[in-house]
Amino acid sequence: MKFITYLSSAIIPLLVLFIVGTAIARRQRVYEDFLDGAKNGIRTAAEILPTLVGLMVAVGMLRASGFLDFVSGLLGKLLSATGFPTELLPIAVVKMFSSSAATGLLLDLFKEHGTDSALGQAASIMLSSTETIFYTMSLYFMSVKVKKTRYTLAGALTATVAGIIASVFLSGIW
Repeated sequence: MKFITYLSSAIIPLLVLFIVGTAIARRQRVYEDFLDGAKNGIRTAAEILPTLVGLMVAVGMLRASGFLDFVSGLLGKLLSATGFPTELLPIAVVKMFSSSAATGLLLDLFKEHGTDSALGQAASIMLSSTETIFYTMSLYFMSVKVKKTRYTLAGALTATVAGIIASVFLSGIW
């Protein structure tokens, strides 16, 4: 067990040493390449910052206005006949926009129902098997300047619904 602990502590420095050693053996400019990559990373972060701020403000406004609760309530009425746990709907809706906001709702669910409850397990699985669709699409498509997203949104929504359904099945609620 001590070996695994030691190995896990050493793996990142060893990996960096391997990469730098390989680059030096190939006679590449390691430090200059690192600086170029850092400059590009800062430039990319500056370019996507307005998108991130806009998305965070929009999520905050939707939560504060009660719109997300309204949508969750509406979906809850539609899904109540199927036996789907409606307590998971606010988390599922918010997760499509913001992972940190969904984590806050998850913590509220944990306080109310417990972490080891069926709802807690389903919500944990759900957050692990779904994606922040709108955040990811806006961030990645903006950074690489994609104009036509084609079927990305439909595919992402389908995968998210599949992840939500799978989380409920795997936790044994449904």
